[in-house]
Amino acid sequence: MAFNHLPAVAHDALGPLSVTPVTHSVPMAKNHRPDRSPAGTAARPSPQSVLDRLAPGQGRATRITHTEHMPPREGRYAVWPDRIRPEIIAAVQTAGIAHPWEHQARAAEHALDGDSVVVATGTASGKSLAYLVPVLSTLLDGSEAPNGRGATALYLAPTKALAADQRRAVKDLAAPLGTAVRPAVYDGDTPVEEREWVRQYANLVLTNPDMLHRGILPSHPRWSSFLRALRFVVVDECHTYRGVFGSHVAQVLRRLRRLCARYGSDPVFLLASATAADPAQSAGRLTGLPVVEVADDASPRGELVFALWEPPLTELHGERGAPVRRTAIAETADLLTDLVVQGRRSIAFVRSRRGAELVSVIAKERLADVDRSLPQRVAAYRGGYLPEERRALERALHTGELLGLAATSALELGVDVAGLDSVVIAGYPGTRASLWQQAGRAGRAGQGALAVLVARDDPLDTYLVHHPEALFDQPVESTVLDPDNPYVLAPHLCAAAAELPLTEADLALFGPAAAGLLPQLEAARLLRRRTRAWHWTRRERAADLTDIRGSGGRPVQVVEAGTGRLLGTVDAAAAHTTVHEGAVHLHQGRTYLVRHLDLGEAASEDGSGQDGAADGAGAGGGPSGGSGNPVALVEEATPPYSTVARDTTSISVLDTDIEVPWGEGRLCYGSVEVTNQVVSFLRRRLITGEVLGETKLDLPPRTLRTRAVWWTVTEDQLDAARIGPEQLGGALHAAEHAAIGMLPLFATCDRWDIGGVSIPLHPDTLLPTVFVYDGHPGGAGFAERAFHTARTWLAATREAIASCECEAGCPSCIQSPKCGNGNDPLHKRGAVRLLTTLLRGAPTPPEAKEGTGRSSGVGAEAGGAVSGRSASAPSGDSGETGVVPEPRPGI
Repeated sequence: MAFNHLPAVAHDALGPLSVTPVTHSVPMAKNHRPDRSPAGTAARPSPQSVLDRLAPGQGRATRITHTEHMPPREGRYAVWPDRIRPEIIAAVQTAGIAHPWEHQARAAEHALDGDSVVVATGTASGKSLAYLVPVLSTLLDGSEAPNGRGATALYLAPTKALAADQRRAVKDLAAPLGTAVRPAVYDGDTPVEEREWVRQYANLVLTNPDMLHRGILPSHPRWSSFLRALRFVVVDECHTYRGVFGSHVAQVLRRLRRLCARYGSDPVFLLASATAADPAQSAGRLTGLPVVEVADDASPRGELVFALWEPPLTELHGERGAPVRRTAIAETADLLTDLVVQGRRSIAFVRSRRGAELVSVIAKERLADVDRSLPQRVAAYRGGYLPEERRALERALHTGELLGLAATSALELGVDVAGLDSVVIAGYPGTRASLWQQAGRAGRAGQGALAVLVARDDPLDTYLVHHPEALFDQPVESTVLDPDNPYVLAPHLCAAAAELPLTEADLALFGPAAAGLLPQLEAARLLRRRTRAWHWTRRERAADLTDIRGSGGRPVQVVEAGTGRLLGTVDAAAAHTTVHEGAVHLHQGRTYLVRHLDLGEAASEDGSGQDGAADGAGAGGGPSGGSGNPVALVEEATPPYSTVARDTTSISVLDTDIEVPWGEGRLCYGSVEVTNQVVSFLRRRLITGEVLGETKLDLPPRTLRTRAVWWTVTEDQLDAARIGPEQLGGALHAAEHAAIGMLPLFATCDRWDIGGVSIPLHPDTLLPTVFVYDGHPGGAGFAERAFHTARTWLAATREAIASCECEAGCPSCIQSPKCGNGNDPLHKRGAVRLLTTLLRGAPTPPEAKEGTGRSSGVGAEAGGAVSGRSASAPSGDSGETGVVPEPRPGI
């Protein structure tokens, strides 16, 4: 947590090789004053000078496609509400903060008034202090009760690292208060012997939604005294709760509110978010409560230089002879190396666990050629590490032992890494909200900072580095979540009934879809109605019916074959694509080859998805039904390649909810069933990405019922676009690839959250059809967003293809690295003509014709069997994502 109340001129000016951290979760030194500059240190180089040193000469300078200069901003001070205890104000002043920013004071005022509030301001704007001050003041009041715990507060973080960081910050801030404030972390890493103390004595419990779902709510009688006194629930980084994960968290919070009411409390919700579109509405959908927004950022900001960086073309050729750019991983590793050599304390954000490990390995190798002491000051940080490994890395980061870090999104979320000079982002992170969150990790003490976005070789990244206005002139996206998705809601109704019998009066809390699901849960013998309430009927824990992060079953244990040593875990959702036999697996900088994957008895039921989004957020449904423990056996090796899985997909239309004429064609939204199978993997040479070969795999298929948007074209439209039968498959296929790649610009999704299929003649539509679907059971709202933004989405898709300088298609426009067809057929010019013709008929605004089923963006009815014919993409083209199974709430 960083309070960030220092003007831009008052910061630690680090020497070129100093790694002393600048952190504001400890009391600040007296020299942190506006009227005083640190003495005895050299001036920190400007962000522009750091960038200039990264791009000397014409060779590298041409890789910078745009540089955005954001000037510093002055802060606006206020005063704390007079209801804040003077002891709290004194503690904050002891930490070096004389006055709050205006948005902090407004948020505290709302909290004390009993209004749930969301603070949606920029990175490093002091959101933590905005909610901590009213919380600590209330806890101090409660400490004077006879039992010493007259008020409690619950803090929810999306990651363990953030919760641990916040506990350190709270302990430091509240140190002058003695034992009146007793913060404690309660998560899967908390020793058993400490847990009873937390339940009985802690008055500020820091945890995550997973532990709330699986540990606290099912055991609520043991938490009765804590819940009875609960005054505040803090939901930090709430913009991360989107899609299926966000929908699950929304239902977990409703279960919490229900139990609080049972114990006589009505907590106020305090939410912190990155800058977002309509944060009050998103926070209201998450909590189910009216929420006030505070979005006018009054904090100061140092200068930010933001460069867009496109790796150069290589002499290599990819599939079908397409030109190949140098990989974003290799380019990021070079930049991180150069920044460490400059003494710039830096983080490289990488989208996948494997990518983070690769950046770390490559940077260490290159640093060893410069100075043998430097490699040990670079590390990787990702999910899947054992708890003790994570804690050791966090300590090294805080003490300054580490100078460079390659991290996944686990460190994006507010962990205090203050004093960093630079951030390198390897590939667009999927949303503008995440992009600014990651870029904001540097310059957190008000000093200048450098951010570099390195484009991957794909349509969206290429589009963005050549259209900077799409990043810098557009607001952040709306958060998409759907708590009424029956695949999400059904298991939470079961969990709620297991916690307390579910009554008709409770149903309004869980949304309008709840009443319709109860008969199905009764028919499945999961719930039984007795007199006026529904009861859980099973011996097993109802909370185990679903994994709220959607990883779709037990994590796969990665075990070293020769020693039996547990290296870590991989989400079940990602097992088919990341730890299949022959896969290259990286852990702590060491390379392993997977010799055998045993999915246990749950093989046919475990989920699927892709590793490459936020760690811990895959796609999937309920728990596995088997008793076997999934294990991947690995052996240490040093192959000169990485591996990428390929899959095939077929799709059938179950129900059309909305249909809009687009000229003679149609744009549709509804429910589909998708069948997917990982069929092979590619071996790609490290650094260059050159394809060395393909190996077949024999893994079971998986099915998914979800939501999709699809569009059709008629024979007359094909004639108008001059597309003959021999070009049709390639044109549709190319448009599908590019449309999937561009959708994250218009919905808060990652490209791995969605999939696609193109069919020259689909048996359900009887026309050439392109589908884009949510890669989550019941849908996640992304396809619905695509439907409602289809005109701008497909126009941007056409522009991305047409503006690419390649001749016949490349990874920057229409090729996909995961295409089960081997990117064949593809027809670049045909795709441009096809989209041009389709867009001519696009209505403005569309007048929707309601079909059967839901049109609100939630999934197909749980358990409802709707017949539909199946169609396979030619040669099994899979689009972009794997398929996840239906969840198993028993319906």
